[in-house]
Amino acid sequence: MRARASLSVELARGRSVVRELRSQAPLTLLPRRASTAPDGTAVVHLVGSAANPLGGDEVELDVRVGAGARLRLVGTAATVALPGRGSSRSVVRIEVAEGGTAEYLPEAAVISERADHRAELSVRLGAGARARCRETLVLGRSGEPPGRLVTGTQLVRGETPLLRQRLDLGDPRLTASSGYLAGARVLATEVLAWDEDPPAASSGRWWSLSPLAAGGCLATAVADDAVTAARRLAEAVGRHPGAAELGDPMW
Repeated sequence: MRARASLSVELARGRSVVRELRSQAPLTLLPRRASTAPDGTAVVHLVGSAANPLGGDEVELDVRVGAGARLRLVGTAATVALPGRGSSRSVVRIEVAEGGTAEYLPEAAVISERADHRAELSVRLGAGARARCRETLVLGRSGEPPGRLVTGTQLVRGETPLLRQRLDLGDPRLTASSGYLAGARVLATEVLAWDEDPPAASSGRWWSLSPLAAGGCLATAVADDAVTAARRLAEAVGRHPGAAELGDPMW
């Protein structure tokens, strides 16, 4: 299966509005019924409308946020990478114009046994633009070892790279290493380019918040289950100077 979806949000009369929305199963985009949140943010739900990703699938999502506009793109359910013919691949590209804000908050991705998945996230920011992108990876369903997963994350402001990171998960020897994931089944991360950055790195029980050299920061948490990982990630994000604005309101 090959599928491509796109979303464009622009600022109009002080509120962010969806100007373009194109879905293609299994990527279905559904705007919030009231269109915008109380603070003027456009809220769109990302719904998986078919089993995905299966081996051999290729899906792409292109998101554009105009100058001064605000978008919150939220997942509604976990995705499960399943085995098939060959590897599967997902690509998410987000472009945020000057002064815009993008929040990309999908639900967890579960890497089932014998799956072989590649996931790429690319975020480009204009001057004064803000972004937060979350990723929760669950290594295998209950009682099974995980398949193979390779993820790549790139965050760029103008021509300056803020983060370029690759994760290679699913090798049993690496997974068992205390210097890798310390035996944890869930890895949760959130990359933030959000106004003021934390002045220094901080950490707690299985979580950390690390400033990036050229701006922005990366929050990381590991745990044996997704609920605990989410709680630890929230604790890490809570140390950010903009923590009061970075909560998850129930819109």
